[in-house]
Amino acid sequence: MLRVGLTGGIGAGKSAVARRLAEHGAVIIDADLLAREVVEPGTDGLAEIVEVFGAGVLTAEGTLDRPALGARVFGDESARRRLEKIIHPRVRERAAELTRSAAPGSIVVNDVPLLVEAGLASSYHLVIVVLADREVRLERLTRLRGMTPAEAAARIDAQTDDAGRRAAADVLLINDDDLDSLRSGVDGVWYARLVEFERNLRSGRSAVRSLDSRIVESDPEWPLAAARLIARLRHGLGDRFDIQHVGPTAVPGPPARDVIDLMIGVRTLDEADGLAGRLGELGFPVRLGEWSDRAGQHGGAWPKRLHGCADPGYRVDLHLRVAGSPGWRLALLLRDYLRAVPAAVGRADVAQAADDWAASTGWQPS
Repeated sequence: MLRVGLTGGIGAGKSAVARRLAEHGAVIIDADLLAREVVEPGTDGLAEIVEVFGAGVLTAEGTLDRPALGARVFGDESARRRLEKIIHPRVRERAAELTRSAAPGSIVVNDVPLLVEAGLASSYHLVIVVLADREVRLERLTRLRGMTPAEAAARIDAQTDDAGRRAAADVLLINDDDLDSLRSGVDGVWYARLVEFERNLRSGRSAVRSLDSRIVESDPEWPLAAARLIARLRHGLGDRFDIQHVGPTAVPGPPARDVIDLMIGVRTLDEADGLAGRLGELGFPVRLGEWSDRAGQHGGAWPKRLHGCADPGYRVDLHLRVAGSPGWRLALLLRDYLRAVPAAVGRADVAQAADDWAASTGWQPS
């Protein structure tokens, strides 16, 4: 199933996005609701909160007194972190249970207010971020939630800034206008991105062929997209493999094919073949066929494995090359050389020039 993370700052409109996705058939897992569920009377979560913060955080009926607890942790970083260590693991466990119980083929949307702050973005196939202008959010919080301007500002400032959210976003929804505009944006994401992504993930195919790409102006989004995809791969594969952004989009400045080239260094091609199933689950299905590199002056063809991306929002070539092979070395060398010597972009003898540069500078693969 397709696992989607949904987040946004307080007052940005995340809940409205979740409701619209639910209308389309998404399975919504609301972290706020789960955070209440795991501290209901009789749970070990509530028992641990009382043990740490005292009986003063309970009402006369024995339920959690949220305003009292909030007063204890607001503005106290260490107290807040102690509370998070109690609640967050239980919420993640419960969310995992609900995800496993969803029907095959579901699009499961995890509505998580602190997704970025908790470092959870890489655990999803795709992350949707809802943003709104600060003044719009302040007005919503005071008008719709009854907060004072000072309370609203404090709640906004207690969360991560929009720059951090933008960096985590595979999909960005701006909610500065009316509700109809937001719903229209959600509809577009559902039909153009999520439905196709889920279908591709289930059938084990890439969304688009990288060969269909074209030369475009350098895009500052390329390294951010590569970082998100690499984080997703590292989360799914663990720390055993070196994963890097290579190819033209890894060199800032010059025009390039609109393709994110990623590379995993493996010990053998058998090891690469053993990763095919897991990479498919992560959204990077194998591209069938025989693939190899022509490694410059070294001559010969050096076999590799190639995967694509099931997400229609990205054009990706994921190369699995044997670490230390000429093809692996050349991919890293060309990237580093062109970063260091931008004027060499487009040279016919760029591979030879890169080798000469490596010899003169003492460059070694990172």
